[in-house]
Amino acid sequence: MAQLQEKILLVTGASQGIGEQVAKAYAAAGATVVLVARHQKKLEKVYDEIVAAGGPEPFAICFDLLSAEEAEFERLAATIAEATGGRLDGIVHCASYFYALSPLDFQTVAEWVNQYRINTVAPMGLTRAFLPLLKQSADASVIFVGESHSEDPKAYWGGFGASKAALNYLCKVAADEWERFENLRANVLVPGPVNSPQRMKTHPGEARSERKDYEEIMPDFVWWASVESRGRSGEIVYL
Repeated sequence: MAQLQEKILLVTGASQGIGEQVAKAYAAAGATVVLVARHQKKLEKVYDEIVAAGGPEPFAICFDLLSAEEAEFERLAATIAEATGGRLDGIVHCASYFYALSPLDFQTVAEWVNQYRINTVAPMGLTRAFLPLLKQSADASVIFVGESHSEDPKAYWGGFGASKAALNYLCKVAADEWERFENLRANVLVPGPVNSPQRMKTHPGEARSERKDYEEIMPDFVWWASVESRGRSGEIVYL
């Protein structure tokens, strides 16, 4: 596994699922992790487990991406900049919002809006707010966690698939704009079927053996955040 010593990396959705596992894998690889999620008790549990495992002491910030406006993103960036001494070497956008699979005529405008706010608008707002810090890093990586339905639309996946497709577009735009920065890159990682709470919700009849365990994909997340992936940008990578 690649190493992340001396890196400071922000992970959203860090209180459970893929976000929790990415945060723990980064800490195990030597990074100081900034944990961001909206569930305080779950966040504290992840914080304690990282410390108990001997990882660098993380930062934990309770923040609701669903209701955040531009000013809140800017304040969060200022808070983290103060806590880290003005440093940030990457962001992993793991936070995800999903309702339930249903026919289009059962889906509501509010459901679509909320999925776009978490799955697309929040990553844009966070990346924009932290961009000054990322530009100052010697090696910065922004990772968007994608979904296979974003490129292969299927019935019932409506707002979730569309919001994730917009995330792919956001990554491409960012990568093109950052071409002149040798230290800055953006990529989408698509985990595929994983034994995560969301996958179990969307595919309840799927056997556990048909899905990957977290341990199988964590080396990829570490590698794409490490200096070893420098020069790779604008890619959609299926794990």
